Amino acid sequence: MTYEIKRFPYDGTIDADGHVLEPPDLWETYLENRYKSRALRIAEDADGFEYLEIDGQPSQRSRKGSLGLLGAMGEEDMRPRAERKYADNMPFGSSDPAQRLSLMAQENLACTLLYPTIGLLWEVELTDAELSLAYCRAYNRWIADFCRGSGGRLVPIAQLTLLDVQGSAAELERAVKDGCKGAWVNPFNHTRIIHGDERHDPLFAKCVELDVPLAIHPTFTPHAAAQGIFDWPHAGRAWGEAIWLRSIVQQALISFFSLGTLQRFPQLRLGVLEAGSGWIGALLDRLDAFSESLNINRGSATEIFRRQCFISGDPDETAAPHIIEHVGADCFMWATDYPHPDHPHTWVDDLTAYARVLPPAARAKVLGDNVRRIYKLN
Repeated sequence: MTYEIKRFPYDGTIDADGHVLEPPDLWETYLENRYKSRALRIAEDADGFEYLEIDGQPSQRSRKGSLGLLGAMGEEDMRPRAERKYADNMPFGSSDPAQRLSLMAQENLACTLLYPTIGLLWEVELTDAELSLAYCRAYNRWIADFCRGSGGRLVPIAQLTLLDVQGSAAELERAVKDGCKGAWVNPFNHTRIIHGDERHDPLFAKCVELDVPLAIHPTFTPHAAAQGIFDWPHAGRAWGEAIWLRSIVQQALISFFSLGTLQRFPQLRLGVLEAGSGWIGALLDRLDAFSESLNINRGSATEIFRRQCFISGDPDETAAPHIIEHVGADCFMWATDYPHPDHPHTWVDDLTAYARVLPPAARAKVLGDNVRRIYKLN
């Protein structure tokens, strides 16, 4: 689907969380030879419906035919169809670096930090730590190549897994040398070890050593916890999953305060992405009040967040601009989430209204300066 491309009125703006649609053969091409037979791939059933194959098995979470919807921005009919193929439904700039740079020039974006799409779907179903890390390495090699000729305008961010902390620390070092400017992990863990646990310290130490930030980015997540409380009817499941997604990100973030992780690593830069940003003020207020009332000596969560953390919000958030002054303008970013179908292509209008609410100094930070500082972009 085509749509009108609009130009954002503020120069120097950076998209803190854009996405790519990976080529279907990425993992078959970039995996080490010993893993190629177990590659993440798109297959087709007897009825012509595409499906995601993970370690030789059909995905149970990605509906057959749904891969063709991953770039279906603004389409009214979102039902999976056999004739709608993933590779045939890639919006402009979603899978070609030259196109992306052209789109950014038209929209007046200085830089875009890039995250995967298919890469957000598989880890919920794969518990093999060795293969998970191999999938991450393959994607990281590809995204570095994708961004390499952009003059720094396309910024690769490495995907890591908490299933192999030492291996992810080693992969982060390799990926940073290859051009990646930071890393991200998903908001759950098959081991059930929460993010801020000291068993993950080798990864945090490596982030500090390499002077790169780490972010928590939503992915497909396990249903078990939510299903243990309610049986969500199919009609309301989409809204239910949107809330599960936000709450699991919040739990992961809280662990860094409650377990003293950010105090153990005062130079660690930690972010939360694509879960909204307007809630962060209430969360920090509650953490501080709880700590004071129970005499928990963990320091002020708000002060620690201001010192070390950042959060990305959506252009269409209406409450977030009013939270920024309270929490601190140095902590906020924004993102298009392009080209995912759950975010409209009208971000220019929405972000313009968002930016107008902010004082000029805060506006400059939120629109781009914070990303430049935190990710050390030239």
